Amino acid sequence: MSQLILFNKPMNVLSQFTDAKSPSPRATLSDYVAVPGVYPAGRLDRDSEGLLLLTDDGKLQARISDPKHQLAKTYLVQVEGAPQEADLAPLRRGLKLKDGVTRPAEVRLIDPPELWARDPPVRVRKSVPDRWLELTIREGRNRQVRRMTAAAGFPTLRLVRWRVGDWTLEGLAPGEWRAA
Repeated sequence: MSQLILFNKPMNVLSQFTDAKSPSPRATLSDYVAVPGVYPAGRLDRDSEGLLLLTDDGKLQARISDPKHQLAKTYLVQVEGAPQEADLAPLRRGLKLKDGVTRPAEVRLIDPPELWARDPPVRVRKSVPDRWLELTIREGRNRQVRRMTAAAGFPTLRLVRWRVGDWTLEGLAPGEWRAA
């Protein structure tokens, strides 16, 4: 029987079990998940937080991470600036990035979500407003959400992956995991 683990990846943790590239050790999955034989199904950048799925099932890993399956991934995104409803149209159409045009995203303005404090905290500037978006994509290019919001004129300040398919982060604090 295959294993599936839902992990709330904290900020500054690599989405891998070892860090061979850095002369000074950085936090990895092995600092949090001591389950043998599981591997990440997809990844989250070091500066992103939230739901990371780990499994020992290669077919499930492919179904989760391969863009051809178009599995929905939902993010809570704090952006710099004060986008209005009309400003979301480019995200909904798809944006031209250096690696091509993105698929259309589902996006809506939301109230600030009740999340854990981030370490380090997002730098607050009184003269620059910020807003929260809920953004769902069905592909997974490198740093895609950050590049999309920046291309729309609203750089990402904080990025939390909340849902992948039917799996959600609900009830998991940063650094915690549970079997699905």
